[in-house]
Amino acid sequence: MSTGSRPVCALTIAGSDSGGGAGIQADLKTFAAHGVHGLSALAALTAQHTRAVTAVHVPPVDFLRAQIDACFADFEIGAVKIGMLANARVIRAVAEALEAHRPRAVVLDPVMVATSGAKLLADEALDALRSRLLPLATVVTPNIPEAELLLGHPIADEEAAEAALVELLALDAGAVLLKGGHLPGHGDMVDRFDDGQALIEFVNPRLDVEGHGTGCTLASAIAANLCRGMPLREACSAATHYVHGALKHGYAPGRGPVRVLAHFWQRGQE
Repeated sequence: MSTGSRPVCALTIAGSDSGGGAGIQADLKTFAAHGVHGLSALAALTAQHTRAVTAVHVPPVDFLRAQIDACFADFEIGAVKIGMLANARVIRAVAEALEAHRPRAVVLDPVMVATSGAKLLADEALDALRSRLLPLATVVTPNIPEAELLLGHPIADEEAAEAALVELLALDAGAVLLKGGHLPGHGDMVDRFDDGQALIEFVNPRLDVEGHGTGCTLASAIAANLCRGMPLREACSAATHYVHGALKHGYAPGRGPVRVLAHFWQRGQE
């Protein structure tokens, strides 16, 4: 998709992963795999590899805002993907930038829980995410632990997951794609989408692997598909299929057990 001679671009506002498997690095690879020019505004810098995060640095919010403003000043932005935002000040700065620039679409990946299960955001930041960013989101893409934090109660089974979609929509997000990988069971993986008009299930075979960067990649694939002109439901469906394939073809570049996604796996299918 293009406007005149300029391509429509996707902007990621997220954290950098020095190990290359998640965050900004995964987002840009995903954009490129979908034929979309990628822009980035770094909200956090992490020192990490396939075994651990060893350090985090959060740049000043004025510099984050300068990055976002620079992107909107020169590029045609079709969608914004939001990932790791470390604290309430960063969340408010991003919300103010989005309110000023009014992008066509916002895909919010609410990164709030570490792989270990530890809560990453303080209560103040959670409140800011609920009140400032969720109402700006075209679609929000939580996993089960993140949805539990947003709603303040457990989501124990498929029935509770469907009820959670209604509750999340009530927080004013435009639509919800609730990832089902953390629900108990050994059958297919079911991601549930609800835009207030229809409840749709996206089903893929469950893979017995530990992936790194799947949430980042899913949200970025949705953003890229929206830039390419797909309606939201189709953008989400195609993104879940893409992530499944990227994980299936994934590889382990480090000494840790996690697999990094093969972002360009579809090139082998052409």
